[in-house]
Amino acid sequence: MAEIPFPLPDLGEGLIEATVLEWLVSVGDQVERNQPLVEVETTKSAVELPSPQAGRVARTYGEPGETINVGEPLIVFEVPDNAAGIVGTVPQEAPARRRVRLTAALDED
Repeated sequence: MAEIPFPLPDLGEGLIEATVLEWLVSVGDQVERNQPLVEVETTKSAVELPSPQAGRVARTYGEPGETINVGEPLIVFEVPDNAAGIVGTVPQEAPARRRVRLTAALDED
């Protein structure tokens, strides 16, 4: 099994922290992608954060009322080793392609 951390994401312009209001999952729970994990409050609003992936909850950080900074671990998932890859793909760097517009040659008779 592999562990994958999920840090507190940037929740809005200029926000650097959020307060945990309520955990909606517990350690040991199996969660699905997009399942609500935790409710947090910023200076602007309270929001539920969805799970970025499926897995078992290995650890949570922050009790209700505690503040977590953006980028710090919020939750750690345990997933099978064969599922512990990068989600999505990273674009390959390639030289810029020039686009050429072709126009039909006109007969000049």
